[in-house]
Amino acid sequence: MNIIKINTLGELVKSGYKSKSIKDELRENLIVKMMSKETVFKGIHGYENTVIPELERAILSRHNINLLGLRGQAKTRLARLMVNLLDEYIPVVEGSEINDDPLNPISRFAKEIIKEKGDDTPIFWLYREERFAEKLATPDVTVADIIGDVDPIKAANLKLSYADDRVIHYGMIPRANRCIFVINELPDLQARIQVALFNILQEGDIQIRGFKMRLNLDMQFIFTANPEDYTNRGSIVTPLKDRIGSQILTHYPEDIETAKAITQQETSKASAQKEFIQVPELAKDLLEQIVFEARESEFIDAKSGVSARLSITAFENLLSTAERRALLSGDEKTMIRLNDFDGIIPAITGKVELVYEGEQEGAQVVAENLIKNAIKTLFPTYFPEIKKLEKQTAETPYDDIISWFFNADEDFELLDEHTEEEYKKELDKVKPLDTFLKKHQPNMNKADAYFVKEFLLWGLVEFKKLSKYRFAEGTQFKDPYGSFISGL
Repeated sequence: MNIIKINTLGELVKSGYKSKSIKDELRENLIVKMMSKETVFKGIHGYENTVIPELERAILSRHNINLLGLRGQAKTRLARLMVNLLDEYIPVVEGSEINDDPLNPISRFAKEIIKEKGDDTPIFWLYREERFAEKLATPDVTVADIIGDVDPIKAANLKLSYADDRVIHYGMIPRANRCIFVINELPDLQARIQVALFNILQEGDIQIRGFKMRLNLDMQFIFTANPEDYTNRGSIVTPLKDRIGSQILTHYPEDIETAKAITQQETSKASAQKEFIQVPELAKDLLEQIVFEARESEFIDAKSGVSARLSITAFENLLSTAERRALLSGDEKTMIRLNDFDGIIPAITGKVELVYEGEQEGAQVVAENLIKNAIKTLFPTYFPEIKKLEKQTAETPYDDIISWFFNADEDFELLDEHTEEEYKKELDKVKPLDTFLKKHQPNMNKADAYFVKEFLLWGLVEFKKLSKYRFAEGTQFKDPYGSFISGL
C-alpha cells in the first residue's frame, strides 16, 4: 500500500484498507516473524527459553501483560521492543487527540468531521515508533493525568457549558489510543488510581467529572512491577490483577556467558576505550562473577536485587581506570590489571542495598570482599584446586611459586603507576609463573598471560598460600608469613 497517495478517507476506503485492533496487529505480526524464524526480541539475552516464550504466548492470547521482576531485568526494554510487532503505519483522522481510526471513529471530534466532510476527511499516517507511551507510577499521579479532566480554559475559549463533553481534556491513556501503553512500577500507583483502570481494561468506559462516555479504546497495556514493592511501598489491587491477562516473571542472567553478552552489548559507548585497552576474557569473567557474588552475599538485600546495570557501570569504570593509568604513564596501549578492579568499587557501592550486617561491615569492605570471593570462586576453574586441609609436607603444583617468594631477595611490588613495560618486567621476575602456565594453561591467549599471572597471585593470597599488602602506590606480595615477620 502506497500511503503517500492516500490522504483522505475516500482514498483509504478505495485502497481496501481494513482496520484491526492493536492486539490483532501484534498477534499477526508475531506469527509472521515466528514462521520466518526471525528473532522477535533482539538484544535480549538469557530469556530465550524462559521469559520470551511466555511473552509470545501472551501476545498470541491478546493479553494485557504484567512483567514482574527485580530491577535491571530488562522489563521496560521488553515492552519497548514490542513496538517492532506493530504495523509500520496506521491511518488516523487528522486533528484527532486520541488517534481515531478513520474507519471506526470513537471521539465526538472525529465523528463530526467525518459527518461534515465525508470522503474528503483528511487523514495522516502514524508511524509505529510514535505508538508507544510510558508512564512511571508515582504517588502523585492523579486520575486527571492518566484519564482526563474538565478543562475550564477550553470551555472559556470555545464558550461551552461544562455540560458539553467537548470541554474534556483527555489524559495520557485516551491519547495513547491504538498504542502500547506502559505503566512502570504499578504497585506505586495509589489504589484509587488503579481502580480508575478497571473499566478501561475490561469494558473501555471512562468517567470524567460526571461524564460517562463509551470510548472503545484500543490499547495494549503492559505493566511492570517489582516484588519488593508489594510489601514496602504498595500493592496491585486484586480486581486489577484479575483484569491483567498474563503475569510473566523475569530473572537475572543464569550464567557468566549470558551476563558477558549483555555487558558487552550495553557498553557500546566505550568502543573508543576498547580500541587501546586490552580486556582479557578472564577479566570479563571476573567482573560478572563479582555481580553473581553480590546476588548471593549475606550482606546485600536479595529482595532489592542486584541490577544488571552494576556490571555495565563496573565495566565502564574498569576501562576508565585503565585509561587514566595509561594517560598518566604515557602508554599508547594498555591492558586491564587486577589492581584496576579497585576502580569498580564506586560502581558497586552505589548499586547495592545493604542489610544491617552489611551496614556494620561498611560498603567499601563489602565491595572489596565481593572481588576477593569472585577470585576465589573462579580460581579452581582455571587452576588445580587448593584443598583446605592438607599436610604441610604435601607437595602441591604451587610449591615453586611459593618458594620463589620465600627466597626472593627484594620485595615484589606491582605499582599502580607502572608503565606497561614495567608491569610486565615485574611479573617476568617470577619465573615459576611461566612454567606453571605452560603446564596448566597451554592454550591460553599469550596476550592475556600477564593478567592471568596476576590473577594467579591474587588467588594464592585468597587461599592463604601468599600474603598481600595494599598500600597507597600499589600492591606488595610476600610469602605467607611475610607480613607477620615484617610487622606489616
